[in-house]
Amino acid sequence: MQENTVKTRLKNSQPVLGIISNSIDPTVAELCGFSGLDFYMIDGEHSPVTTSQVQDIVRACEVSGITPLARVRANDPKLILQFLDAGVMGIMMPDIKTAADVAACVSAVKYPPKGERGLGPVRSADYLLGNRSQGDYVAFANEQTLVMPMIENREAIDNLDDILKIDGIDGFVISPRDLAMSMGYYDGPGHDEVKKAIGAVVEKIKAAGLIVGTTAASGDQAKTLIDRGVLFCLNSFAGLLKSAAGDFMKGRNS
Repeated sequence: MQENTVKTRLKNSQPVLGIISNSIDPTVAELCGFSGLDFYMIDGEHSPVTTSQVQDIVRACEVSGITPLARVRANDPKLILQFLDAGVMGIMMPDIKTAADVAACVSAVKYPPKGERGLGPVRSADYLLGNRSQGDYVAFANEQTLVMPMIENREAIDNLDDILKIDGIDGFVISPRDLAMSMGYYDGPGHDEVKKAIGAVVEKIKAAGLIVGTTAASGDQAKTLIDRGVLFCLNSFAGLLKSAAGDFMKGRNS
């Protein structure tokens, strides 16, 4: 298991920028790594990617120097385990609503004594150990894995005070569109009520000493967010390609 450079940067209050991708092609992850992005979030929720494909995507990330993370489709310890065993270095968990949901996620990600993750003879816990002992690996993995639950519904906001008390969380990723939907705004998060709710969540998370993450559609938007103390910014692969293509096509349309 390699050092989680994303977690290291976040611990040093340095921003990280990356993408979430629903591609099953490892080449996409490799290209993102060599482009200089900090992390590649495998979308295991809104995509056809299977756990059998994750390991090759992780290998592409390792080759190109980008940190492999994953959004897992369910708060299921066995499913989370398969992503982690393939080499994913952090989990962004959707649809959390309560402190118990977050505690279950932490338990699934961390080995004992911090959690209940099982240890099997696979990849990082076996033939990639090198000179590291099993005990050293367990401690290192617990330190390096990133836990970033998502705030994307009204119930999570209502329970946020209790959620923030759970040990083992690095931070939270706010999903503006899903949050707006849960608040009854089906046309997007541009409403004042949604913006106010997000602002309050950001301040609470920061006050708890945890990392705030959310989506950024452009570099300018990411810079604005970073200036507000949001250190974890992600775009979608499709969104990044679309914006780059739009800039490129200006040459034809000018």
